[in-house]
Amino acid sequence: MRAKSSLNLLPLRVVEASMFDSTLFSLLWSAGAFVVALGALVAFHEYGHFWVARRLGVKVLRYSIGFGKPLLSKRGKDDVEYVVAAIPLGGYVKMLDEREGDVAPEDAHRAFNRQGVWTRIAIVVAGPAANFLFAFVAYWLVFVVGTSAILPALGTVPAGSLAHDAGLRGGEVVQTLDGDAIDSWDSLRPKLIEAALTSGPVALRASDNGVERDYTLDFSDVSADPQTLFQTLGMTPRFASTEPKVSDVVAASPAEQAGMQAGDRIVAIDGQAMGSSGALIDYLRVRPGQQVQVDVLRDGQTVPLNLTVGSELEDGETVGKIGIAISGSRQVLDEDRTTIRHNMLAAIPGAIDQTWTMSVLTLRMLGRMVTGDVSVKNISGPLHIAEYAGYTARAGLVTFLSFMAIISVSLGVLNLLPVPVLDGGHLLYYLAELLKGSPVSEHTQVIGQQVGLVLLFMLMSLAFYNDISRLIG
Repeated sequence: MRAKSSLNLLPLRVVEASMFDSTLFSLLWSAGAFVVALGALVAFHEYGHFWVARRLGVKVLRYSIGFGKPLLSKRGKDDVEYVVAAIPLGGYVKMLDEREGDVAPEDAHRAFNRQGVWTRIAIVVAGPAANFLFAFVAYWLVFVVGTSAILPALGTVPAGSLAHDAGLRGGEVVQTLDGDAIDSWDSLRPKLIEAALTSGPVALRASDNGVERDYTLDFSDVSADPQTLFQTLGMTPRFASTEPKVSDVVAASPAEQAGMQAGDRIVAIDGQAMGSSGALIDYLRVRPGQQVQVDVLRDGQTVPLNLTVGSELEDGETVGKIGIAISGSRQVLDEDRTTIRHNMLAAIPGAIDQTWTMSVLTLRMLGRMVTGDVSVKNISGPLHIAEYAGYTARAGLVTFLSFMAIISVSLGVLNLLPVPVLDGGHLLYYLAELLKGSPVSEHTQVIGQQVGLVLLFMLMSLAFYNDISRLIG
């Protein structure tokens, strides 16, 4: 049992990130945060294998964080070689195994291949289990320390959207979704994605001026892809529903080049009325690089402006922006902000629920990517993860912990996939062994490993392609 991949998937839009400046400090900060985050998570994953193997009597030869040439190496009193290697994208625990070299007769009983199938299963499962445990502890700390969040108050609901068809009009504060309590947009968003994956009617309860009402959102035939789901839903935060009146224009931006001025009120784009800043943002974000006509109200007169929408990396995708600030949005955001905090006991079920929700969501999103229902652009590689790491590290400890919890869940889920060379591939062999009563042949395992390496290379190539595509816009 050797290496596990540490390639990660970020299936949810969980933090609001913007393109980082290209200064050397920013790059170094993101790289450092990436190494710290991924190194810690890989170390925890591998320690799960290491700890259980030793407790069950298997001899461990090497505990390595990273692949490739060792940068640091130390042999412990227990005769284990502890290594930090050059490529920080994974790690492995090397155990005594007669298939990989000669084993002294006195140590043969401690070889991994000599262990019963249930012992081998326990050792393999321990790595992903450690990742889920880390996520639980991280979420528990986030809930205990407290985190700033946005109230799940709805902005203006566009006519024809799913939410509008359900009877929602804007201003309502979501209380429950499918029976689950909702206390912020951070808890509402994954629940909405989960509901879309279920593809059926879901009950939503919301309060409007203190009066609670029940609504039904019908997710039949609705794409669960996060890149389009929320526009289809028509559900945006209330702070995004301010009047689209320009308070500032960024120098050299598409808006300035087109002649837009502070004080302009955007009334339409391409003939479509813009009743709120949320509608404006939604319209522009899916049109990077496109030419549009923006009608603004200036001194009582409608002025048409032609511009090309700019491109910017935000939340893992290339989105359209024109370089303006909307007046009033910051004040409304402050009014809708709340702090989510639980006591130490109450935080336990919340952390369990969050870990479970993210795990199931990750697995279901992967399944929908295989069927083509969700875009593979949601897969992120090391470059994008490094951006998130740098952003969340700047935002504070709680945000960084939340980020690490998401990555840890991704590590746990991905390593349990039934792909040879991953933990899930080993589990597949051991389950087959339980069914047939004898180990899977060496030849079959070699073929499976080759197939697994090809699949892993394809996944990594896709992740790097997505990263590079985001960078070049």
